[in-house]
Amino acid sequence: MRIVITIVFFSLITSLTFTVHAQNDFAKLEQNVNQRAKTLSHHLNTSKDTLVLKSEYLIKKVYSVSNTNTSEINLNVNKNFIEIPLSKLSKGKHVFVTVLPSMRIIFVVKILRDYNALLAMIEDH
Repeated sequence: MRIVITIVFFSLITSLTFTVHAQNDFAKLEQNVNQRAKTLSHHLNTSKDTLVLKSEYLIKKVYSVSNTNTSEINLNVNKNFIEIPLSKLSKGKHVFVTVLPSMRIIFVVKILRDYNALLAMIEDH
């Protein structure tokens, strides 16, 4: 009986280790918590590789500045809803600016892993 309990225990631990490693996040969003920023819904999709922006007002423009001071995203939107894939962004911190008619809402997206390395890991399995 003790051997069975030991085998089950080690099976659970190894399966949890594989699950945790496989579900590492690609990106992390630091939302703007200012009360005026509530007009813009900004979040990541479930796989955390796409930024989803939705507003009751027209989103005129979205751009980002990375920690190397380069603008990797510069979009003229003119819509209330947009999904921005994060796979083209370099690893590191990216400050996003969303331009609405009467204000600019700023928030941070941190890319935790290189997308090409993530694809290589997926292809290996």
